[in-house]
Amino acid sequence: MTEIITASAARSVQTRRRIRPHIYETPLLPARSDSLLFKAENFQLTGSFKIRGAASVMSAVTSDQPLVTASSGNHGIGAARAAQSMGRSLTVVLPENVVPEKLARIRSYGVQVVLHGAETGLAEQHAQRLALATGARYISPYNDADVIAGQGTIGLELLDQAGQIDNVFIAMGGGGLISGIGAVIKAFSPGTRIIGAAAEASQALALSMRAGRVVDCDHLDTLADAVAGGIDEDTLTLPLAQAVTDEVVTCTEAEILHALRLLAQDENLLVEGAAALAMAAFLKLGAAKPGQTNVVLLCGGNF
Repeated sequence: MTEIITASAARSVQTRRRIRPHIYETPLLPARSDSLLFKAENFQLTGSFKIRGAASVMSAVTSDQPLVTASSGNHGIGAARAAQSMGRSLTVVLPENVVPEKLARIRSYGVQVVLHGAETGLAEQHAQRLALATGARYISPYNDADVIAGQGTIGLELLDQAGQIDNVFIAMGGGGLISGIGAVIKAFSPGTRIIGAAAEASQALALSMRAGRVVDCDHLDTLADAVAGGIDEDTLTLPLAQAVTDEVVTCTEAEILHALRLLAQDENLLVEGAAALAMAAFLKLGAAKPGQTNVVLLCGGNF
């Protein structure tokens, strides 16, 4: 497992140089409580970390390579903004029931939009077929080595900004975020613990990590909707997430809601549910670690 950690971390180092002009190096903010820091990706250019992975792919392929992706949320918005910034041709496939405001935001970046299917899963399948038929590069929201490396650049920033870190709390969805950051942290600061936060209502990655293989589960409505849903059978993130994650904390909807309120009321930080999920894991576990330096990754601020 050491090899895949080292390889992913090295790819993140290379990626950081390529994407630096197209992203914002987000601040590391002190919380009002001792020994707690917030990595504020909610202040990223598109309100989410997802632009990092998309920019990583776009900067790694030839300039004339057409690109296709699918997402009606943070990934689609981030990919569209990255394409505009880098002058790339991009098609974004969206489900027919996409929220009008999100559709307008993605279109505002000048990318081509295709509406297909009744939900995001069908849109993703269509995007993959479209990529195969046209020779385009499909940009997965998480199942892509370059996407993982892009998310890993957050870990490099953390090491520059914080120095010694004892624990990093990261929300888990498809696994690109925790895999990328975790690989970087374990490569350069192996004593730092990576703690994954899973939503009880939709925890495919957490259950797959426990089983050692991809498993499906019920996916109920959750405040952390950005991390909801299943993972690909051939996902690259499962073995990497297993290798870098020291502990997984599963949080209920009540715990996520409490974290959302605390961040808003006590820290003046308005974040999305997936970011509050990481905070909920800290409140459940991190508070029992006095005197340690803890980082909660606020992965986004879009609603």
